[in-house]
Amino acid sequence: MVVRKLVLFLLSITVLLPIVLYTDPLATQPSSFGNASKSVFFWQQISISATRSQLWLVTLFLGYWFFSLSLGSMLKSADAVREPTGIVYPENSSNPDQISDHDGGRAPGKRSKGDSGSTPDAKIQQFRDQLMKAKVYLGLSSSKSNPEFIRELKERVKDVERTLAYATEDTELPFNAREKLEAMEQTLAKGKQIQQDCCAVVKKLRGFYLSAEEQARVHKKRELFLTQVAAKTLPRGLHCLSLRLTADYHSLDSSQQQLPNRDNLENPRLYHYALFSDNVLATAVVVNSTVFHAKDPERHVFHIVTDRLNYAAMKMWFLANPPGRATVQVQKVEEFTWLNSSYSPVLKQLASRSMRDYYFRSQHAKSDENLKYRNPKYLSIMNHLRFYLPEIFPKLSKVVFLDDDVVVQRDLTPLWVIDLEGKVNGAVETCGESFHRFDRTYPLERSWHVLGLGYSPKVEHKDVEAAAVIHYNGNLKPWLEIGMTKYRNFWSNHVDYNQAYLRDCNINP
Repeated sequence: MVVRKLVLFLLSITVLLPIVLYTDPLATQPSSFGNASKSVFFWQQISISATRSQLWLVTLFLGYWFFSLSLGSMLKSADAVREPTGIVYPENSSNPDQISDHDGGRAPGKRSKGDSGSTPDAKIQQFRDQLMKAKVYLGLSSSKSNPEFIRELKERVKDVERTLAYATEDTELPFNAREKLEAMEQTLAKGKQIQQDCCAVVKKLRGFYLSAEEQARVHKKRELFLTQVAAKTLPRGLHCLSLRLTADYHSLDSSQQQLPNRDNLENPRLYHYALFSDNVLATAVVVNSTVFHAKDPERHVFHIVTDRLNYAAMKMWFLANPPGRATVQVQKVEEFTWLNSSYSPVLKQLASRSMRDYYFRSQHAKSDENLKYRNPKYLSIMNHLRFYLPEIFPKLSKVVFLDDDVVVQRDLTPLWVIDLEGKVNGAVETCGESFHRFDRTYPLERSWHVLGLGYSPKVEHKDVEAAAVIHYNGNLKPWLEIGMTKYRNFWSNHVDYNQAYLRDCNINP
């Protein structure tokens, strides 16, 4: 670009100078065209009245004008070369100094959001990029041969590391952060001048990139494993809650252990819900949120099925915290004597040794690609009771099944008037086309059920707020510390943290 501008300047001089010097002033008369522009007429008047010396002045003036334009363009081009604007050249480039200070290890050829300084950690990212470059220079033989530069660079590295020790955003940086940034940039510029072998720098940078990529892969796999372990565990507060409720239940007389409104349990004119869970607090949220949004709470009946271990705790919770005028029934899965391995092939399969080894074995857990499916909750019969709703509730024509990790945000009574057109069940479609061959599910409108709040941070808030039921399916349950905070309020709004049992067990939002 610079050479082209210089050639253009010389060409303008060599072309204009002969034209002006050898133009006969008397031969240059005004144009015979009546509509000639004033600017053309003005230059014709100059050429008629000019002397040879004046023509030299005009030539010098034009040459100076073209020279100024060319010089300005050359300076701009030089500045553009000296100051890259966040572009990373492909990794096969032989010039490592063209790597942007603002890229932060992103893919080649892409511009980051931090380049414009719009992110809250733009300066911190620049510091980190400088540290990466400094470590590359420290490992090169050409730099090691210059002890003065190595000593200066090590001091800059320590200074930057101290600056980043307690800062995660630009607002937390010290007041002299800009000076440290510029000082490190000057030192890196010296290192750039020292380097002779650009290929060695490229290899070093590529080694850093591959090492960081491998570390990220290891950390991601470890995070997946630890998240799975956390999802399997029971928080201390929930364990305390279950123990306290169980102890208080067994201290009651048999007459005090009965829930009210038993006459509503088989009334087909009421709205019946089925809920299978061993989590007391999660079950309470489902019931509370449903009753809160119901138009006629007294017409809603909740059939809760739990295991023998949590039966007393579940029943005691609703004895101490009745959900308004709604009816609650608590049953043990062991009461269904007809549900055995000879009747249910699922039970027979769940009792097999291979199935238990799959869910509980720990060897090679970190390398298992299907780790997220190895939650022991899938081994529980309560996870499969939904397939036996006709046997559990033979006198009810329609039942709404609710998981224990959902929150109801709208009145659900319109579900009972939907004509299923002879289908077995109605649900929001989440399966692929291959499942449609069964043709036993009536598709509901998507606003009835929004999923993914237990694993996907990409669910839009507007979709969550507009849904009738939101589902925290996945490992990141809202009652666990690993749950996503952006969705937790929708669940915790239906928990009374001032309740005595929750306070005693230190269960907080």
